[in-house]
Amino acid sequence: MEHKFLNFESIDILDGFWCRKQEMLRKTTVWAVYDRFKETGRFDAFKCDKNSEIKPHIYWDSDVAKWIEGASYLIKKSPEPKLEEIIDEVVDNIEKNQLPCGYFNSFYIAIEPQNIFKNRDCHELYCAGHLIEAAVAYAEATGKTKFVDLMIKYVDYIEYRFKIKGDTGFKTPGHEEIELALVRLYKFTGERKFLDLARFFVLERGKSLETALTDWANESYLQSHMEAKKQDKAVGHSVRATYFYCAMADIALLDGDEELKSACEKIFDDIINRKMYITGGIGSTHHGEAFTIPYDLPNETAYSESCAAIGLVFFAHRMLILTGEKKYADVIERVIYNGFLSSISLDGKAFFYVNPLEIVKKNHTRHKSVNFSDHLPPMHRFEVFDCSCCPPNIVRFLGSFASLLYTYNESGIYLQQYASSKAKFKIDGKEITLIQKTSYPQNGKISLISDTDVTVFVRVPEYLGDLNFAKNGYVPLRLVANVEKTIEFELPTMLIEGNPKILAAAGKVALARGSVVYCMEGCDNESELFNIRINKNTDFIHGFDNELGVPTITVSAFIREDSDALYSPLSQSRKEIFAKFIPYHAFANRGETDMQVWTLVE
Repeated sequence: MEHKFLNFESIDILDGFWCRKQEMLRKTTVWAVYDRFKETGRFDAFKCDKNSEIKPHIYWDSDVAKWIEGASYLIKKSPEPKLEEIIDEVVDNIEKNQLPCGYFNSFYIAIEPQNIFKNRDCHELYCAGHLIEAAVAYAEATGKTKFVDLMIKYVDYIEYRFKIKGDTGFKTPGHEEIELALVRLYKFTGERKFLDLARFFVLERGKSLETALTDWANESYLQSHMEAKKQDKAVGHSVRATYFYCAMADIALLDGDEELKSACEKIFDDIINRKMYITGGIGSTHHGEAFTIPYDLPNETAYSESCAAIGLVFFAHRMLILTGEKKYADVIERVIYNGFLSSISLDGKAFFYVNPLEIVKKNHTRHKSVNFSDHLPPMHRFEVFDCSCCPPNIVRFLGSFASLLYTYNESGIYLQQYASSKAKFKIDGKEITLIQKTSYPQNGKISLISDTDVTVFVRVPEYLGDLNFAKNGYVPLRLVANVEKTIEFELPTMLIEGNPKILAAAGKVALARGSVVYCMEGCDNESELFNIRINKNTDFIHGFDNELGVPTITVSAFIREDSDALYSPLSQSRKEIFAKFIPYHAFANRGETDMQVWTLVE
């Protein structure tokens, strides 16, 4: 059954875990990203000065656009005059340098005007998509429409060149994004032509062979190996893929396209049943930042890009709205507490592009001539990257996070994610204010109070399995006006094993409390991490790390005694120790050290 979602603008996060993250975003992260983008020339690129010492890159427009989108969400919730001033300057530069036909891209206008719409994999339509989303977000936040008007002019030119005239060097985008941006523009303006153009780009994909700029960017990498409605597996670049699947789901919903819906369901199941890390990360190889074969989920060389985690949440949220099925909300919870949160430092200033499940410090110190791997994960986060798509994506994701909390339909309100909040609904002409109180993920207690009689369906977390008092994975609570009602879920601490087909997890376990996956770091433990074997009959000792400000779990474990012998007969001799774990999302905040999620067990 289809659902509607409640937009973040109708929700106030009141306190607790996610409130602290959003305060960090407003006070620190949005400015940290701006400062790095300003000093690297990304904002000045919109001046389109071909004589500038700093030359723009093909994807810089998208970096700034995502930042604008995220900043707009902050403005929507609370006035931020300085942010508006920065954005208005960017919009003025776009207006000043936009070509008469409507085209705008800082790189091509300043550097390669002769190559406009000739190279499929040079991000022109990707940048256009993010500019469109930023323009809509800014208009919704401020009421200023100049940015949107400029982008509509650009979209009309894109429609003319790609759909009407068809004289471009490629038919569909190399990096998907404009498709779902056009859907958003359609929703904002009500003009059907924007949805039709989105549908055009989606359905044209895979109909004919389109060459890419590089040899390794093949048709599967670009999700162009077959037509959208025939696809049933997740392939290629994981961010491009999830953005494409988002657009497929959008059109399936808006046009009632059952074939696209079926394709999305099959693709999603392929991801979560064969190609997703326990942290919710996707895209297991750095070669093309891509999906590979089923169960190929290495730990140390995991790519698991931050933008891919965000893309999976976007896809899951659309599928939740399209179908109303609980499993999509379960995946969102897995990602947001693990593979997404690991992408940003605890102080909100630095970021991971990739999110590995293991760090082996000694592998970073090997002599250069030893070709251990052509990809090793960094041991610390960075404030900016050459390809800095992730930091502003994190800004816009955190800024609109509350949109994940609730859906609703004629049956009532569905509580999909847990966070202390005040939400205002308008359902069938009736206004409803719902307050949720919780300390999740610290505990599983959730209290609800409404100013109107209403039924709230509370999602049962995935880790609890099927509860006999739940209906389709939700516990129905009938709220009487102004009477608080409480439900409390157990928050189990458990050892988890992976499918034995996952070679990197074979013979090992991961530790989780509820949906929060934990890891060990070398700085917390007396032995090399890879010598530690968890006692499978261990008790769990819960604590708190004051330095990190996160909960900890200590378990009993064994290590083999140190020896100078390179090889020894198998021995049962073990030393008992205690091993300390922290939430996975908190790793790499205390300097360079070993880390692992999957641990030996005996």
